[in-house]
Amino acid sequence: MGSVFSSRAITKEELEMALSKAKEIVSSNPVVVFSKTYCGFCKKVKQLLSQLGANYKVIELDVESDGSEIQSALAEWTGQSTVPNVFICGKHIGGCDSVMAKHQGGKLVPLLAEAGAIGNNSQVVK
Repeated sequence: MGSVFSSRAITKEELEMALSKAKEIVSSNPVVVFSKTYCGFCKKVKQLLSQLGANYKVIELDVESDGSEIQSALAEWTGQSTVPNVFICGKHIGGCDSVMAKHQGGKLVPLLAEAGAIGNNSQVVK
């Protein structure tokens, strides 16, 4: 299976627009998972958040028309070029390993609670 994205270079303007969009999404949602629909690590993180009853927003980069630009912008912003790329309370958490380590260390649920992401009306926002 080939790449979903074209191999053309992303312009500086596209990168700036994508970074602005990513920052707006992160600042507007308590928990954000930048993901790809086919990624097993992404599925693992989304499954854990759902099991914990967390309210989180998913951005599927392989579905978004500007997904490759957003992923490049995230790499520039966070230093992480892979997915999942998780943010809680506006703070970059990292990928699957970081999220799982926080959960195993008992630190994920308090972070989600502090962000207001765990409650009675929890749902996945797409």
